[in-house]
Amino acid sequence: MAQLKPERSKVAHAGHLPLNIAKDVVKNKFLYIMLTPVLAYFIIFQYLPMYGAIIAFKDFNPRIGIWGSEWVGLQHFKDFFGGMYFWRVLKNTLLISLYDLLFGFPAPLILALLLNEVKNALFKRAVQTITYLPHFISLVIICGMIKDFTSSDGVINDIIVFFGGERITMLLEPSYFRTIFVSSNIWQHVGWGTIIYLAALSAIDPEQYEACKIDGGGRWKQMLHVTLPGLLPVFVILLILDIGRIMSVGFEKIILLYNPTTFVTADVISSYVYRIGLQDFQFSFSSAVGLFNSVINFSLVIGSNWISRKLNNTSLW
Repeated sequence: MAQLKPERSKVAHAGHLPLNIAKDVVKNKFLYIMLTPVLAYFIIFQYLPMYGAIIAFKDFNPRIGIWGSEWVGLQHFKDFFGGMYFWRVLKNTLLISLYDLLFGFPAPLILALLLNEVKNALFKRAVQTITYLPHFISLVIICGMIKDFTSSDGVINDIIVFFGGERITMLLEPSYFRTIFVSSNIWQHVGWGTIIYLAALSAIDPEQYEACKIDGGGRWKQMLHVTLPGLLPVFVILLILDIGRIMSVGFEKIILLYNPTTFVTADVISSYVYRIGLQDFQFSFSSAVGLFNSVINFSLVIGSNWISRKLNNTSLW
């Protein structure tokens, strides 16, 4: 009988769970009202479309619909893995994402640390404003600026010629594409990325800096022993989220910058899905490729979160 008591307790607790939720809804009704549009957005635009992923396993025909289309199983996945473009788009996706993670991810942290050391408030606000601005410019305009800067008569070529180099249309050269893509990403988002780190810096207890000073620590020691440990949880969370996006290089910027001469280094999974699905109307095949991409991203988030939780007890869940 003693062994049954915990089970009864669990049942009783489960019975009270809906009642507790109802009480919480009544108590915080305005918070739940504010939450409703967010829930509606995710349900309508994130979860309901998952139903359409089933066409990755069918030979989809819009005329007869999803359920009327012929079931082909894993055939589209086999065609993708065995296709001539599989290794090219996979390699380009991984390389661009890894370069962006290696060089772009630490950039906001470095800028935030530098701004944290600036004592002139006016100069600090000016730098923040200037670095924030590119984030709010339309991506189409950003790509137009990149094309102008990298054209044969653009400002970058003017600098190259000044130092004795030759003019070149950079976006027509496959070897330049990844560098242009990653460096322009840093320029566009570095200022916006510092907001989270600056907020985390403001939450660090000033007494920790005072204690470090008493122990003889200078500015460098304070950064190593107070600032960086204080930013570590935020850094880890953002790193987990970025690792989960490794396979999701945004196709918008890719298709605005690439051209057939740079496909060999610029064509990624998302741009490949765009061409195959919307231009060639191979809906089932493109859905299979997109589903493969999503599964890999999901696995990376789960794996990186598990590793982070084991190593330093910091994780998303």
